Amino acid sequence: MQWLALTPAEVAFLTASEPASDDLQARLTRKLAATLTARLRLPVEATPIRLQLDDIAVESPLWQPDARLAGLWLTRRLGGRRVSGTVPFVPPSLFRMLDAVLAECWLDKPVQVMPAPLAWKIDSSLSQATLVLQLPHHTTDMTRWARGVIRHG
Repeated sequence: MQWLALTPAEVAFLTASEPASDDLQARLTRKLAATLTARLRLPVEATPIRLQLDDIAVESPLWQPDARLAGLWLTRRLGGRRVSGTVPFVPPSLFRMLDAVLAECWLDKPVQVMPAPLAWKIDSSLSQATLVLQLPHHTTDMTRWARGVIRHG
């Protein structure tokens, strides 16, 4: 069997280096939007935002979805078409999904220096919400956590 030669476009794609701005938040933003879109079965946009947040010491990632995101998640996962009000708790399935997305992004390409707390504005046709993430200060803690999530997920 004889292999076909690659086209110039294919060679350029395969030899292109990753964009320099492809940091953890950018990769996580794309993955969050894609996963939320699939799980909620409606187009979702995630936009990084700057919030004045206290950088607290945590041993594992701490997600802080607001009540609107929890309500959107619960409504859509139960088959609802309209979001009304908020829910007084965050469904555990939302945390599991967020953890899986973060663990995959981290293990794909760990960073050398942990970023400050991250935040996103989540937009869909049904709701707007805010999502905040506090990360551990040490990359080794983050790697250990991510491996555990993938192993037990």
